Amino acid sequence: MGEQASRRGFLNFNLSLQKDRTMKAYTYSRYGNPEVLELVDVATPIPNDNEILIKTHATTVSSGDWRARSLKVPAGMGWMARLAFGVFRPRKPILGTELSGVVVEVGAAVTEFKVGDAVIAFPGASFGAHAEYCVMPQDGKVAHKPETLSFEAAAALAFGGTTAYDFLVNKAQVKAGEKVLVNGASGATGTSFVQLAKFFGAEITAVCSAANAELVRSLGADHVFDYAKTDFADGGHKFDVIVDTAGTAPWSRSRRALTAGGRLVIVNGSLLDMVLGPLRARLSGKKMIVGVASEAASILRKLVSLADEGHFIPVIDRSYSFDHMIDAHRHVDTGHKKGNVVVVLVPSKREPGEGERLAS
Repeated sequence: MGEQASRRGFLNFNLSLQKDRTMKAYTYSRYGNPEVLELVDVATPIPNDNEILIKTHATTVSSGDWRARSLKVPAGMGWMARLAFGVFRPRKPILGTELSGVVVEVGAAVTEFKVGDAVIAFPGASFGAHAEYCVMPQDGKVAHKPETLSFEAAAALAFGGTTAYDFLVNKAQVKAGEKVLVNGASGATGTSFVQLAKFFGAEITAVCSAANAELVRSLGADHVFDYAKTDFADGGHKFDVIVDTAGTAPWSRSRRALTAGGRLVIVNGSLLDMVLGPLRARLSGKKMIVGVASEAASILRKLVSLADEGHFIPVIDRSYSFDHMIDAHRHVDTGHKKGNVVVVLVPSKREPGEGERLAS
């Protein structure tokens, strides 16, 4: 009965597409504040043989979206941002790095997904999630959504989570028992680092504001430093791994707080630190890890598995309706979000907070 209903829904969907294959999406044609965004009608993408079309239930406004829209990037990175996002105007007019939703159409060669499947998709640097529909390759960064996660939580899983997993596991190779400090521990990426470092057995010190101390403790932080009162780099503390997601812990500041052979992970840093930092660290018998996080599909699937088992749950600060996308961007622009900012297109039928952590 369920399969027949799914097929009927598929046929009805296709009939509606034949009549009017358009969708609502937020686009921008110039860089600037949230008001550059416009809600417009655009063509609904048509999946190729190896692709699936997803109806978006929820998406997020990530720091990646903020940087692409505003071109506010670390010192020295402006020209690189122009090359990445578009020299004179945005190359990809629809933002959105991650989403959750339901498959509504599949290409002729698709075998991994079927119409009606709930999925998590991570367009990442390709963007495109701030729209009613998004097309993805079946062998790309797409995974089946576990029933243990709400659509809202699932939408917020990929951007910060894959960054934290890749830097911790693949690049820094964190080990159980190591002392890990997370600078900027209350954002989307920071809360992911805290949870995953805890899962891998590290002793975690979180640096954040006093207002967010309770949140990061609930995620597994063993110690919390209020950045307004305690300088982690005052020489009195040593860490095997320091993660900087806030852009305030460059090599010049962090080097004294690293153990011999310690690793500094720069998620948000200046061009000077990115270029010269690794050499300076090596000369000091330490290591500095810079660069861009991998967006490999395998990392997304590992993260989904951890989330399904309850080891990683995205933190949600606020949720906005699709009609209030610009307000969601405004909140991200304040620089004070806790965890993720979610935008909901299709409200879930669930109890509030199911399958997610709500920042309070």
